[in-house]
Amino acid sequence: MKLMNNPKGNYVFLTGIAPYSSGAAAMPGYEIVHVTLHRPLPYRQGFELIEQHLQAQDRPKNALCAIQLRSPKPFSFEGFSEFNRGYQGLLQDWGLLVEGHNPVARTNVAPQVQPPAEPVLYAFSFTAPAGGDDHFRTFVIAGAGELAEGSLSPDAIVRAGETSPEAMQAKAAHVMGIMQARLFGLKMAWKDVTAVDVYTVHSLKPLLAETLSGALDQAITHGIRWHYGRPPIEGLEFEMDMRGIAQDIWI
Repeated sequence: MKLMNNPKGNYVFLTGIAPYSSGAAAMPGYEIVHVTLHRPLPYRQGFELIEQHLQAQDRPKNALCAIQLRSPKPFSFEGFSEFNRGYQGLLQDWGLLVEGHNPVARTNVAPQVQPPAEPVLYAFSFTAPAGGDDHFRTFVIAGAGELAEGSLSPDAIVRAGETSPEAMQAKAAHVMGIMQARLFGLKMAWKDVTAVDVYTVHSLKPLLAETLSGALDQAITHGIRWHYGRPPIEGLEFEMDMRGIAQDIWI
């Protein structure tokens, strides 16, 4: 991962793979605002809402720094690549790429209960001028499942096909390692985290005492939010994302 500047968007980002960056952090004088849709929209229609919201806040399209999607069910690896081509085309049409890199972080998961009929926009994040004292640095870390960092191959799945307690511990520990690498890559610390999301259909109880709570350090102060759902690709069982924000609004 490489930390790059996105001056048009007023944030820095960690490079990832073509569909998404690994995370973003606001530049001095700016903050990242997290926005959740009360009623998720088909994701292309959701981008129209994002554009309207950014215009209303007098912010450019480049201020968009993170996206959270919900899908009907996990994609095959081939289906995920096909979806990403359309998604990447939308970002290119918006002129968001920075030196060929996608700066927008992303989480894409499949709810197990009441899934959407098609991929929808659940939430997004954007940069805005920070009000008052901006010592509170804000950031968003993209979702990651138990795949080797930077890989989209079934051969890279940790303990593929296994869901035993030991396998889930290994998967969760691997994802925690990715979260920490991205957090430190953005020059942030565990004390800066305000929200931790976990996405799995497997019980968190065996994972909470050590694999998650211990590793999260000071971030555990704010708890963990469990979404009963699956990562976006078939064969994955555990996903996480994190952020540190001052403003979390609903529209």
